[in-house]
Amino acid sequence: MKKLIHTDHAPKALGPYSQAVLDGDTLFLSGQIGIEAETGKFVEGGVEAQTHRVLKNIAAVLEAAAMGMENIVKTTIYLASMEDFQKVNEIYSRYFVKNPPARATVEVARLPLGALVEIEAIARK
Repeated sequence: MKKLIHTDHAPKALGPYSQAVLDGDTLFLSGQIGIEAETGKFVEGGVEAQTHRVLKNIAAVLEAAAMGMENIVKTTIYLASMEDFQKVNEIYSRYFVKNPPARATVEVARLPLGALVEIEAIARK
C-alpha cells in the first residue's frame, strides 16, 4: 500500500505530485531543486549552492519517511549545463562518502523555474 510523504522542511510540490511516495520498503522521491522551504526562493550562489540545497531538501524528505541518505539506492541528476558536472559531482560526493548509490546524470534543455540542478532519488528501508 502506498503512502504519501510530506514535510514542511522541503519545498512544496510545484504541481500535482507528492514530495515522495512510500510503497512497501521503497521510497520514490520526486525531483528536488534548490529552493528553500522557508522562503520558496532559490538559494543564492549558483549551481554549488543549489546542489547543497537540493541534497538538504532530499535529506528532509527522507527524514519524514524515517530514512537517511544512506538509504538511497539510486539517483538521477538533471543539469541545465553539463559544464557544471564537476562542481555538482564534488558537492554530491560529500553527501555520499561511503557506499554511494547508483546514479545517472543528464543535461536537459530546461528545469523548473530555471533551476540549474534537479535530483530525484529512490531509497529502501
